[in-house]
Amino acid sequence: MSARIAIAAEVVGRHAVAALREELETHPKPGLVSPGDPGAHGDMDARTFEASVRALRGYFPAVARAAAEGADLGALRALGVRAEHAMLRATDGVNTHRGAIFLLGAVAAAAGRLAARGEVSSAPAVREELRLVFCGAILRDLPRPRDTHGALVERRHGAGGARGEAAAGFPHLFEVTLPALEDALRRGAPRRAAAVQALLACVAVLPDTNLLWRGGPAGLAFARAGARAFLGAGGVHRAGWELRARALHEALVARRLSPGGSADLLAGALFLHRLSSVAAEVRAA
Repeated sequence: MSARIAIAAEVVGRHAVAALREELETHPKPGLVSPGDPGAHGDMDARTFEASVRALRGYFPAVARAAAEGADLGALRALGVRAEHAMLRATDGVNTHRGAIFLLGAVAAAAGRLAARGEVSSAPAVREELRLVFCGAILRDLPRPRDTHGALVERRHGAGGARGEAAAGFPHLFEVTLPALEDALRRGAPRRAAAVQALLACVAVLPDTNLLWRGGPAGLAFARAGARAFLGAGGVHRAGWELRARALHEALVARRLSPGGSADLLAGALFLHRLSSVAAEVRAA
């Protein structure tokens, strides 16, 4: 392994972990875990997530290195399975980051392949690498899970979940969540506020399998309507946004609704934004 690939993989891994921590620390985050608030969850809190993030620190640089060295999807999947086992050991069996292992792992792999060619990991370059190398292979070669919540929801409600999102080229990541984050930052929102805006932009349109699992179509519709009302009222760009986000949070918690799929996409958007910022620095150097 070249020194360049090793350094790039460490950078990718560092930004992936930072994105997971940033997603956790974002608040008010309707229905979701944040520091001091377990959201709609009775089996996890911020400490559970922190333990999970620590357990995953080695996964992201490993998957970036493996992809840079030409590993196929089967080898990358094996790294993801090991990471999932490490997560479950750290959390006493609680699934905190299964979706993030899949999504951020795919982005890290794409970034690793770009680094191997000496290319920077801008969001468009990562998206094209995912499209060319991974999206079709995920649909074709990745075993379809049978016993996860997402798989059960797919059979019951026809939602594609993480696998469907990947097969379609991650449209809710690249066309909804990341643009909402970037737009909010351009408009002067602090980073935490921009993350809330991006999350609720995603909740407003994503067929979130976690919402479907917990609340069925009615729960999904309720969360989407709340997110759209928040955005329609000006989102984080209007005074009092935190009170409105907190009210939506309390409404989702009362119904035990948690948009976990949207949270994974927020973490992915934060990761891509961090990688793109590094890419911009490289181009300017």
